[in-house]
Amino acid sequence: MKIEFRKLPTVKRDFSVSLLSVKFEGTFCKISSALAKFETKLSGQIELQCSRCGDTNEMEIDEDFNFLVSDRVYKNDQIDELIIEINDEFVDFDEIIQGEVASMQSEYYLCTSCKEDGESFEKEY
Repeated sequence: MKIEFRKLPTVKRDFSVSLLSVKFEGTFCKISSALAKFETKLSGQIELQCSRCGDTNEMEIDEDFNFLVSDRVYKNDQIDELIIEINDEFVDFDEIIQGEVASMQSEYYLCTSCKEDGESFEKEY
């Protein structure tokens, strides 16, 4: 789902988007001419690959994800929230969810058996 940034409403609107088994839902509204606020939740299951043994496991996610979107380079040291800068004047919900899932999958992850394994990290095969 894509919405042109200048057409974002100033009143909170609900949305819900799914990608594979991950649901991205919440509210959004424009808070200034250059910023829109998103209060969202990511829920569902994602596949994670163990960084040690390479096995793939399903992991349940249920995380709040609040951020701002700007249609230009936004410089303000007063704001502590994540700011996503868009280039093509469209807020692409699918691209945001894909980026967040990819970010979670790229984190260092150990499966249960590797966490319980007391051996040193490096193994020769």
